[in-house]
Amino acid sequence: MRAWIERSFGSVEAVERQTVLKVHNRWTLEGSLFNDLRARRPIDRRADRDDDPSLRGGADPFCHPLTGTPADTFGRVEGEHALSASNVAKYDGLHGVVIFEEHNPLGWFGESVVDAFRTAQRWLQEAHRANSSAIYPFIMWNCLPRSGASIVHAHMQVALSEGEPYARVELWRRAAESYRREHGEEYLEALYSVHESLGLAGVGDGVRWMAHLTPVKEKELVLLAPSLGDQLYREVHRVLRLYVDSLGVRAYNLAVYLPPLVPVEENWSGFGVVVRLVDRGDLGSATSDVGAMELFAQPVVASDPWKVAETVRAGGM
Repeated sequence: MRAWIERSFGSVEAVERQTVLKVHNRWTLEGSLFNDLRARRPIDRRADRDDDPSLRGGADPFCHPLTGTPADTFGRVEGEHALSASNVAKYDGLHGVVIFEEHNPLGWFGESVVDAFRTAQRWLQEAHRANSSAIYPFIMWNCLPRSGASIVHAHMQVALSEGEPYARVELWRRAAESYRREHGEEYLEALYSVHESLGLAGVGDGVRWMAHLTPVKEKELVLLAPSLGDQLYREVHRVLRLYVDSLGVRAYNLAVYLPPLVPVEENWSGFGVVVRLVDRGDLGSATSDVGAMELFAQPVVASDPWKVAETVRAGGM
């Protein structure tokens, strides 16, 4: 295998002497394994998806949303550059999509991103008005099929759950509650301080960011804000542009963790808004970036969080 190793990884030495860093978060029970050698694995590039004509335009249902998608029972929420639709294949009772006016999933601009988030926020309010028992909000943005998006056209998804928050959100809330009870301080404040002390955090226009030490997948960035609003939405846009333009990200997943819309019994103090963003890898890769380790043990990550932090910091945040 020596000739193949040298072609693929540069030298046999690089494979014989690998550095693996294991990080474990005792409070959220998340962990990651870092090994930059994994970023140099040979990839079978069967297609250059950046040149796929479907990125530039198409005839999918989202291109004509008023006739190609259903409305929710409470109607549609319309913004200047986006509007809502009911999700046909729901993962919860109140589950919608926010469709960008722009087809290109990487062609959004500052005001279109702000408007899409405003539309999502208004959808959550309308959904709660339609069902007062639904109080746990969630916003997510899958970009391109590799991230799980079934339609190429730019869109977000919104959901409002009854009974309890989604499991991963609740995991973070319980971690924060446990940490506060044991240490007398807010978990997210302590988490940010750890990242800041390692040069992995910063502040941009009132929004704090961290290049996550226990990423669920490649290049995870966490944004912390006191509440939803244009300030946060513009920072999300700025970070996304850095990911696409400076880090070469194409497919990504973004999730917004939010406290409930009304007071509840469980303690959400100090939680605010948490945004999580990850890169989903090479569009032309023939292999999945999720395997048995990710499903049953803990994520294996090739990207370096210090490089992510350096890019975000150099981008003006």
